[in-house]
Amino acid sequence: MKTDIEIAQAATLSPITEVAASIGIPEDALECYGKTKAKLTESYLSELSDRPAGKLVLVTAINPTPAGEGKTTTSVGLGDALKRLGKKTVIALREPSLGPCFGVKGGAAGGGYAQVVPMEELNLHFTGDFHAITSANNLLAAMLDNHIKQGNELQIDTKRIVWKRCEDMNDRALRNIVVGLGDAGDGVTREDHFSITVATEVMAVFCLAKDMKDLKERLGRIIVAYNKDKKPVTAADLKAVGAMAALLKDAIKPNLVQTLEHTPVIVHGGPFANIAHGCNSVRATKAALALSDITVTEAGFGADLGAEKFLDIKCRTAGLKPDAVVLVATVRALKYNGGVPKSELSAENLEALKKGSGNLEKHIENLQSYGVPVVVTLNAFSSDTKAETDWVERFVRDKGCTFALSEVWEKGGEGGEALAREVLDTLEKKESHYHPIYPDDMSPKEKIETVAKKIYGAGDVSFSAKALRELETAEKLGFSSFPVCMAKTQYSLSDDPALLGRPEGYTLSVRDVYVSAGAGFIVALCGTILTMPGLPKHPAAEAIDVDDEGRITGLF
Repeated sequence: MKTDIEIAQAATLSPITEVAASIGIPEDALECYGKTKAKLTESYLSELSDRPAGKLVLVTAINPTPAGEGKTTTSVGLGDALKRLGKKTVIALREPSLGPCFGVKGGAAGGGYAQVVPMEELNLHFTGDFHAITSANNLLAAMLDNHIKQGNELQIDTKRIVWKRCEDMNDRALRNIVVGLGDAGDGVTREDHFSITVATEVMAVFCLAKDMKDLKERLGRIIVAYNKDKKPVTAADLKAVGAMAALLKDAIKPNLVQTLEHTPVIVHGGPFANIAHGCNSVRATKAALALSDITVTEAGFGADLGAEKFLDIKCRTAGLKPDAVVLVATVRALKYNGGVPKSELSAENLEALKKGSGNLEKHIENLQSYGVPVVVTLNAFSSDTKAETDWVERFVRDKGCTFALSEVWEKGGEGGEALAREVLDTLEKKESHYHPIYPDDMSPKEKIETVAKKIYGAGDVSFSAKALRELETAEKLGFSSFPVCMAKTQYSLSDDPALLGRPEGYTLSVRDVYVSAGAGFIVALCGTILTMPGLPKHPAAEAIDVDDEGRITGLF
């Protein structure tokens, strides 16, 4: 059996100009990066803003397990299938982070015969967007420390600096560091920290900004520290906005690539819905909507994280209204949630399947609470038995959802046609009544409690003293109307990765809170979640190589 990278490398790609032309994009609207990648020009993006939008379909999943769910694979295969059925379709995805590529999760280009290509370039550097975001973030950090060294005119309290440096790599050694060591000319000695690039506020600003003007306004509102009078100090106060925007000038243009079946894919913005808002850029999604009858997009990790943030943050901020949600599950993942170890998931086990389906049930209920029609799909594995898939189908239909099997990994768009037909039937016959689960005027503390209880199933929420102080500060500074961005483990509905299935009645722990004023949300750190991941004992990087002809191997 061929690996994902072998399948991708054997593919024949169309020139990106032809892919663009298939949805009416003229060649002069492209800034090409070689023959198979391009960015959309600013002038063309402005033209698209006046066009009517097509239908919007969100793809999400149950909580991720070591058994795999295939959310991106399903998104790609569904887009290919809709195109096969004659629908003008564009897929809108997030860009992969280097952290998972070299860590444990691997790439984020889909899998099997439902992939985005060029696969290696997409997963490694792509068009340099993340490097630009990293540079802009670290420029602000450098200007902050330089301001303090050069006399500290803004009277910044060095004990209340909240801005972190970043890099797009899993490097636990940089979580907590000390800067400014050495001679007097080397700066002020202080504690500092690193986050992974995709978890930074610059990434969130990048993803939520509608144009350059909005980007600069959001960058200017970023809070980097507090002064000795406990007032916020911003990027605008440091006069850093113009230079940061200059670094992001090209990066904010969405990228156009293709699937193995030459369906157009707009890829832009960052992942990590466990520690960030986990969605591709607003610009990418809106461009896709203007160019298609149907846009297929996705949100990171399980529906409790990515979909919740898509529906409560991104849609609220951008004025988007999804028409349907596809919820991806696998028989193997449901059995894992039912207590079966990974080594035994190939054996039929209806009891474990029934037990683990509580996780699927909770995600269905959560998505239905937003008023959007739900289609559940099982990403098929060869080890699945008919008894198992039949049971899941009955379970799903009893919950008021449409159901379809997906075989896109093995068959590409052809294997997704059953799912595509159910999605089309849903779009035609079921009306979406999308609404967020909490109003703007609810207090930040109540918003956190609402997500914890309604979406996660918590019985109570415990706030640390520091979290309560920061919530009080946020309200005093006038940020009460902001939505909340919950940072927690992706492996469980709770903040404890060991609690599988459908945990209920537990106490969710919120250890810290901070304001992302530029992004326009308040972040709540739950449990032991970290904004700089680490590498596993045997990282994926150990298997990646490149031969004498420049051919990459080992990437998945």
